[in-house]
Amino acid sequence: SKKIGMAVGGAKDTNNFKANIDNGFLPKLDSITYEGQFYNHFFDTGLGEQECKELFCPSYSTAKRMNNFSKEQEFFLSVGLNSGIKEKDFKRKKLNLVVVLDISGSMSGNFNSYYYDKSGTKIENEEKAKKKKMTIANESIVAMLSHLKDDDRVGIALFDHNAYKAKPLRLVANTDKEAIRKHILELKEKGGTNWSAGYAEGMKLFDEVPLSSEYENRIIFLTDAMPNSGELKKNKLFGMAKKASKKGIHTTFIGIGVDFNNDLVEYVSKTKGANYFSVHSSKMFKKLLDKEFDYMVTPLVYDLELKLDSKVYTIEAVYGSPEAKMATGQIMKVNTLFPSSSDGEATKGGVILLKLKKTGDGSDDIKLHVSYTDVDGKSFKNSGKVAFNSKKSSYYENLGIQKAILVSDYVSVMKNWVMDARAGCNDNVQWIMQDHVTIMKRTMVFPPKRPIFPTIKTWERTSCKLKVSEGYKKLFQTFKEHYVYGMRPLNDESLNRELNIIETLLAQKTEAFDTKSKKDDWQFVQ
Repeated sequence: SKKIGMAVGGAKDTNNFKANIDNGFLPKLDSITYEGQFYNHFFDTGLGEQECKELFCPSYSTAKRMNNFSKEQEFFLSVGLNSGIKEKDFKRKKLNLVVVLDISGSMSGNFNSYYYDKSGTKIENEEKAKKKKMTIANESIVAMLSHLKDDDRVGIALFDHNAYKAKPLRLVANTDKEAIRKHILELKEKGGTNWSAGYAEGMKLFDEVPLSSEYENRIIFLTDAMPNSGELKKNKLFGMAKKASKKGIHTTFIGIGVDFNNDLVEYVSKTKGANYFSVHSSKMFKKLLDKEFDYMVTPLVYDLELKLDSKVYTIEAVYGSPEAKMATGQIMKVNTLFPSSSDGEATKGGVILLKLKKTGDGSDDIKLHVSYTDVDGKSFKNSGKVAFNSKKSSYYENLGIQKAILVSDYVSVMKNWVMDARAGCNDNVQWIMQDHVTIMKRTMVFPPKRPIFPTIKTWERTSCKLKVSEGYKKLFQTFKEHYVYGMRPLNDESLNRELNIIETLLAQKTEAFDTKSKKDDWQFVQ
């Protein structure tokens, strides 16, 4: 019988990145993440003939290649995320679910337009007027409720500039689902946005029931994420979500609309048990829920740590883990693993990719020590060994690691492009035209070793029109050839998704960045 796989928490898609491009906007830097892009794909985890009989079994694969862009030899190690749990035996715990819904004024905007631009004026895209964000949010909640069982509990809190208890946390069996459905679909948007008040109201609902290990406790927080800037402070929303996770109450954030503020992703990924989805169509979200609702509310592994024991190699970069920035030369950390679909051959989002740096000569053997805890706090450890093939200067041990490297290349290129393009549409950054070769060389590096990288958060707020400069047009053309060549041995249709975006960007009119135009730099929003 088929077994489930595993995937990391954090961002579970890159829908926001694609939706911005489709609607003629420049995406924000965090709208595309490695883990979100990996979760769009199934990967051979490299388990091979081995059988996994435990809650979690890592498997390892290696690869070496000459990077045509940077002209350096690169060493990769993939960590496959496997589980011994059979699909037919997987059962989520009973659920205490609290839905916290943003009903503030910005939710009245269409999901494919920016509600505020820098000048504080509403931007409406009349031509493509589609559904309001509020409608999509309401329909998404209704779709979610249909997945609850009689012994689950559900409660609902709402917020604008105040917070409201809309429905106490009660057993689904004692809830008139049809009436609640009707109430939700009738909700209208109004007022300002006070995330913290909404989250605090949601937390209060848990006081109405005894918390027991029989139940998984989760807040599902739906918003178009246009918060007051204070929300990133310790005693505000993200601090509250961290505190809640220590009590065993975990959070799923759902972002609605193209102007969703992806700074959120960064914080979500640092919170144990948290994950994040972005929604642009209630129909697509319903499909996702039908397949994955039980998985998205059931973390299985916490505090995963992988220690690399080698005299020759250190970890240079981590792709596909939201905690990539927490990695050191020897240690990779992942807060949470969730269950994930597997088709018996490959697992959805089922790998983390490590780029290693060769720092000396000697044995190519690498020892790997893994430790993690399950949801009941029980600790587990295991060890493994891998070695690079010293006879070959370039090889991929299997198609899983080859695909992970190709998808990572794509994300690195896109992240570097977004950074440069946003700098070009912004008046706080000195725009420097660079020739094709330097752009190409640094594009395959992430995080980028570049002076503007640390300042990006302060100038990402406004909507920017989609633009592709001449240098990037050339780069995308060269990268497209690299990508198509990399696709061939993989024979995998899902990789066309990335190719379509590259082609969309190549089809854009080339615009020279205007460094002399006068700008409206008014920043006050009433």
